[in-house]
Amino acid sequence: MHPFRPIFRTFALLTPMLLIVAASVLARTTLEVDVARNSLVQGGFVTVDARGTETAPVVSFMEKEWPMFRQEDGSWQALVPVENLSEPGRYSLTVSAGERRRELPVTVKPNGLKVQYITLSPSKSSLHATAIEKSRVKAALMTITPDRLFAEGFIRPCKGETSSLFGLKRSYNGGPATSYHKGIDIAAPQGTAVHSTAGGRVVLAGTVPEGFEVHGNTVILDHGQGVTSVYLHLDSISVKEGQRVEKGGQVGTVGHTGISTAPHLHWGVYLYGVSVNPELFLVNRPVFLRARR
Repeated sequence: MHPFRPIFRTFALLTPMLLIVAASVLARTTLEVDVARNSLVQGGFVTVDARGTETAPVVSFMEKEWPMFRQEDGSWQALVPVENLSEPGRYSLTVSAGERRRELPVTVKPNGLKVQYITLSPSKSSLHATAIEKSRVKAALMTITPDRLFAEGFIRPCKGETSSLFGLKRSYNGGPATSYHKGIDIAAPQGTAVHSTAGGRVVLAGTVPEGFEVHGNTVILDHGQGVTSVYLHLDSISVKEGQRVEKGGQVGTVGHTGISTAPHLHWGVYLYGVSVNPELFLVNRPVFLRARR
């Protein structure tokens, strides 16, 4: 017998095992990134999914960073907002996990929306947001928690016709259009029930007597993973801060409080504190839910 044959035989047995181990290590270290859509309009958002890492990835986009959240299937996901007034053009979106990086192109297109001219009565036009109103609303919209409470999807929060679209630039009493509409308005009779657009937790329930002079009676819900929703100009509020609400649970009724020209609900959705078009969440089986159900 050749003296080296056992060694060759050992190598022959070890080689497939080494290849399997190497392939396994490579699989664990390959950062896989998927962007559901790489072309969208101002006021939209990008669904980013990542796999192949135990380190929490971070998305870099438009000179800002957005954390990704662990999903039940072991992947990571972030819904990255595109601000309504951002410049249209081609951008790079980068996902980083430790020393590994993936870069993908994203194109932002103009939404083509026009200016909306609004006339307010003297009593309404003299109203200004109070310091407490500004600080409480800002803090609530920046709520970021890890639990995905919107797994069952989103619904329209009340019955009625859309009277004002998201993203419209607004001019009040003939003044310059320096702001835009950060939600949609749903015209409905005063007292119409307003429901939670998705499962969530109440992070703000503010009233006019507490200083909510512009927003009126207000409810803000945290749906987890950077997603929040707002319900403004309410007549009544039926929830308390810290309360858990189910998708479709009543949070209040349509009103005419704050800066409002007629009874309606202002409904908005925010991602990491940035307003995006809420109607994008109402499509049948949105992309960010399809792989999770």
